Amino acid sequence: MTTPAEATRQGASADLAAVAELISRGGAVVLTGAGISTDSGIPDYRGADGVRRVMPMQFGEFIATSAARRRYWARSYVGWQRFRAAQPNTGHREVARMQSAGLIQALITQNVDGLHQAAGSEQVVELHGSLAHVGCLSCRALWPRTAVQQAMDATNPGFTAYLLGVVGDGSQVSSQIRPDGDVVLPDEVIDGFVMPTCPRCGADTLKPDVVFFGEAVPKPRAEHCINAVSRARSLVVIGSSLAVMSGYRFVRQAAAQGTPVAILTRGATRGDEQAAYKIDAPITPTLSALSQALGLGR
Repeated sequence: MTTPAEATRQGASADLAAVAELISRGGAVVLTGAGISTDSGIPDYRGADGVRRVMPMQFGEFIATSAARRRYWARSYVGWQRFRAAQPNTGHREVARMQSAGLIQALITQNVDGLHQAAGSEQVVELHGSLAHVGCLSCRALWPRTAVQQAMDATNPGFTAYLLGVVGDGSQVSSQIRPDGDVVLPDEVIDGFVMPTCPRCGADTLKPDVVFFGEAVPKPRAEHCINAVSRARSLVVIGSSLAVMSGYRFVRQAAAQGTPVAILTRGATRGDEQAAYKIDAPITPTLSALSQALGLGR
C-alpha cells in the first residue's frame, strides 16, 4: 500500500519529468525570483508559508525625505559588502546550462543580485534593475555602485566596524542581508551616517538603479518581457511567490494565450491556479535533477 509520503514523492517525480519534457521542447521563458538565490546566502522576502519576513523601503517613502534616504543608504552601505560577496549557486549554473543548450529563449529575473550573469547566463533581463548601478533622480546621471561605495567610504570612516559586523561595544550588527542588499542598523547609527550625493549635480537624490516596491517597471523593459512571453513555448517560474504583479502578469499572460506554465518554488504562489505543473521542493537540487533529466548532467 502506498503511503501519503510515497504518493507525494511519486507526484513530484511525475511533475519533474513533465517539466523536463516541457523544457526539452525549447523556446522556454524562465522567470526567476529571490528563491533561487537563497542558497547563495541571500534570503528571500517570504518564507514557504508566503508570509513576508521583511518590509523593504517603499518608493514613496524613499523619495519623500532626506531622512528616509539616509536610512536606506546607511543600511545599504553596510549590506553591500556582504551582498556583493555572494556567489552563484548550483541552481544558477543549471539555468545557465539550460540556456547554453538552447532550451531557454529568454531569461527574466526579478532579482537585483547579478548572480545569473556571474553563473554564465547571457542576455538576462533584470526586471527590477541591478544594484550594480546607482542613478540620480534629479539629473538622471548613472554611476557604478563601486564608485558610490568608495565615496561613502571616504565620508564615513567610522563605519569600518559595521562593515566588519562588530561595533565598539563588541555587539554584532545584523548579518542577515535582505534581498535588496541592506541590513538592519540601530537608529542612532543611522543618524550619524553621511549619505552620498550626486557627483554631477550635488543632490542627495541618488537611488540604486532598481525598482522599489510601489514603483513601476520601466515600460520598454516590461514590453520586452511581454513580447518574449508572447513567443514562448512554455513559461517556467523558479523561486518566486509571484506576489507582485510585475512577475505575476507574465503567468496571467501565458495562461491566457494557452502557453503551459510550470512553477518550481517552495510553498504556495499566486499563480498556482494558472500552472499546468507545480513542484514544491528545494530549488537547487530540483534544478540539478531537471538538468540531469534533460541530459545536461556533468
